Amino acid sequence: MESLVLENLDCETKAPSRIGDRSTSDVVVRLRTQDGRDEWLYSHSHILVEKCKYFADRLSENWPTCQILDSRNCVEVYCQESDFDHHVNVLRLLYVATDGPVDDMWHGVRNALGILRVAVELECPQIVTACVNYLEAVPWEESEEEEILRIIPRMGSQAEPILARMQPVNPSAIVGIFLSAIRFATSSPPSSFNDLKSSAQEQLEYMITEDDDAPLLTADDEIKSEVKECVKRLFARFSHLLEALLAERTESISVESKMQLFQSHLSDLFWACQMLTKMEIMREFVNTWVDASDKIVQVVEKESPTAVTVEIKSKAIEVAAKVLDAIGYGTVILPTAKRFHLVKVWLPFVRVTKPLIDSVATNDEDNLALKIDGELWQSLESTFVSIILALPSGDQAEILTEWLENEHIRYPDLTEAFEVWCYRSKVAKRRLALVEGSLV
Repeated sequence: MESLVLENLDCETKAPSRIGDRSTSDVVVRLRTQDGRDEWLYSHSHILVEKCKYFADRLSENWPTCQILDSRNCVEVYCQESDFDHHVNVLRLLYVATDGPVDDMWHGVRNALGILRVAVELECPQIVTACVNYLEAVPWEESEEEEILRIIPRMGSQAEPILARMQPVNPSAIVGIFLSAIRFATSSPPSSFNDLKSSAQEQLEYMITEDDDAPLLTADDEIKSEVKECVKRLFARFSHLLEALLAERTESISVESKMQLFQSHLSDLFWACQMLTKMEIMREFVNTWVDASDKIVQVVEKESPTAVTVEIKSKAIEVAAKVLDAIGYGTVILPTAKRFHLVKVWLPFVRVTKPLIDSVATNDEDNLALKIDGELWQSLESTFVSIILALPSGDQAEILTEWLENEHIRYPDLTEAFEVWCYRSKVAKRRLALVEGSLV
């Protein structure tokens, strides 16, 4: 009989304690808020003391109120209403083996953050570790990430692993990923990779852009050299395609696929212009584009005026605008003959193409590819005026004569260039005579 009683007692001591079990509870945690919320949680002192320093202190002989009647049987904990449920969850987690798999107990990032905050406050190391491991591993939404940045840094070194994904990266790692990305972004992968390539291009531009934050990296000579080399290879493929299209019969079946590739290359070149402009290394690109301008215009003009062809012409104008802008404002210095030739090629093309683009864009309002920003047209017009006024007066006269005789006189409007040319020409002899007289 005595052995049976001992066996039953042994079984009882081995039975796991459960929070809320009044029959075995020896302490009540009374959770209260200033709003009057009051919940009694029947608990077990040996678990509270073992896993939580706060309760270990409250239930120790050294706590000031430990000698007061019933103070060791009831521990009052006051908290904010917003943290009430998190306190309950922490108490429940004290009864769980948190060194095992508890991934399904956090119920999301926000709830885990609340639990972590309370666990740090009550000094529950096992729960803190388990919570940190969970938050460090799971994906976050943007709003959750902002909340993590607001809360975690104040928790000290124990929570630092959570922030690992947001720590500044070693500069050499940044350079490595930039160089890998620029090689991919200027490559010519299958069309199924276009979305990936566009994303890489977007991120590369973001990396070197100064906005509210400093650029992610500063372009040194090594980076500039690699970027120029990548763009050079891209332009080489573009030039090879130009030659193939010029040699191809317009009605050839392969022309359509080549024109799609041609359009893709133009988009890549436009993006490359933006990168090179920000890195202040446009010179080689400008020279190469000027040399290829005749062939580019020939290719796009020989195609039938379909919607796709108009898109290609639109993109060609966008790239040309970047090149003309670099020349017009003195970013890239070119000889007079090259500047004159560039205007003679692109001015007539832009003059004829703008009405076509405007017409198709009006009839197809949903086609975003055809919606060139009005500011671009205005900027392009100003750039033409700047380049023309920097040419010798005889070259200016030739360009202005052609403009005045053309039916598309409205755009580009070269009135300003005409007025300046008239004034300079009229006073030229007098002004030069004054200069020569002052030198005598």
